[in-house]
Amino acid sequence: MRNLLTPCVALGLTLLAAAPRAQAQTADRKTAISLYGSAYQYKGNFGSNFWKWSDNNYGPGITFSRYLTPGLDLGLSGAYVELKSTPEQSATRFNSNFSTNVVNVNLALKLKLNNGWALKEDAFIQPYLLAAPGWAFTSREGTFNGQRTDEDKSYFDLFGAAGINFRLSEAVGLFVQTGQHVPLKANIDGDPVRDNDAWDDRYLQHTVGLTVALGKAKDEDMDGVPDRKDKCPSTPSGVAVDANGCPLDGDGDGVADYQDKCPTEKGTAALEGCPDRDNDGVRDSEDDCPDEAGTAALRGCPDADGDGVADKNDKCPGTPAGTQVDANGCPLVLDADNDGVKDDVDKCPDTPAGSRVDANGCPMTIDPAVKALEKPVRFNTNSTVITTASYPTLNKMVQALKDHPEYSLRVVGHADSRGTDEYNQGLSERRAGSVKRYFTGKQLDPARIVTEGRGESQPSSPNTSSKNMSQNRRVEFNFEFFVPGTPQP
Repeated sequence: MRNLLTPCVALGLTLLAAAPRAQAQTADRKTAISLYGSAYQYKGNFGSNFWKWSDNNYGPGITFSRYLTPGLDLGLSGAYVELKSTPEQSATRFNSNFSTNVVNVNLALKLKLNNGWALKEDAFIQPYLLAAPGWAFTSREGTFNGQRTDEDKSYFDLFGAAGINFRLSEAVGLFVQTGQHVPLKANIDGDPVRDNDAWDDRYLQHTVGLTVALGKAKDEDMDGVPDRKDKCPSTPSGVAVDANGCPLDGDGDGVADYQDKCPTEKGTAALEGCPDRDNDGVRDSEDDCPDEAGTAALRGCPDADGDGVADKNDKCPGTPAGTQVDANGCPLVLDADNDGVKDDVDKCPDTPAGSRVDANGCPMTIDPAVKALEKPVRFNTNSTVITTASYPTLNKMVQALKDHPEYSLRVVGHADSRGTDEYNQGLSERRAGSVKRYFTGKQLDPARIVTEGRGESQPSSPNTSSKNMSQNRRVEFNFEFFVPGTPQP
């Protein structure tokens, strides 16, 4: 029996070495192992050592436990001690003494008081009560009045205890516990005279030990917060989170920092976390008139007469609606749409630039079947490579241009909002150029293919989601009439 101490100590050192990777026993880590040392105090026919610390007998123990609920654990305990009579006790009897090896095996039901009612489950101080029936195996060597009393026997054991566990960290718990063993009808000391109440011999067990839980909490998104407590269980990899597993939101505007383009200023989700003081839908950082509601086309500045010139630049602020104006907001008087027909006889004064017009200044009509081919093609993020899925659309346009040599094609590139304005402008131009090379590679006159880049200025959908952004990475087309030898606007 005495040889049990060495392996128990070795196992304890192993558990301590593993502790930083373990977690305290919870619903996430339900299995735990405890190693401990105990001081035992005998009471029986030879007398009582209860609370006499100088008469302690010491022994090791181990418990395997399983979490059941926040308030209950179930455990299987094994402990060893050698109980001995003291010299004082032997001196009161003629040639009498005992040395009894005892092995206790108990099934323990632990009632935890840190179950969320009075104390939280992760409280530092965690009191509990223990009820643990089991068996006591005894091996006695001794004499009584000069007669040998050697005997090996086992008894049904009643054990009750109270203790406190101290949560040192998420890794280790230190516990202290005091309880009493009552092995029914046991004869630990070998005295043949027994009482009738079956309580003759019993002993206290005072314990100090360490508990380490085994296993690993399930954490689907690998953010360090177990799924059981994670209120945001699908957080992208690498994103910093709070104690609830949700992405950090430093400015408290409801837009997570990793998605917030203005992480230190409280803004709106529609503007990706950026502020908009005048509520005109234009971020303050991009708003040339941040305290006056305006339009996105004019970088957030107002245009009272609706002529397309911001009020702060409009030298003719009262221009009637529909009047064509110059860069200063003043009316044009000759040929505002540059279609070759004077404004006073132009029945279509807003003809798009480059359109072929009739004598009334109205555009000549492109074949509707050809117009129906004007479907945009889309690009991958930060890419100018035409996808193979776009080839059928482009090939139909190529054939239309070959069938109608009087037509030209305007190719307009666009980008989503990621990146700077300057970069996105260049990216949109490169996308338009990539499409033009596709057409000229089909033996079409380069003069008939006109390219433009609009950057991120004309999104087809708000840049508030990945799906919308994919719609904005595009090239659009417009068939027009072609005038040979004339530069296309």
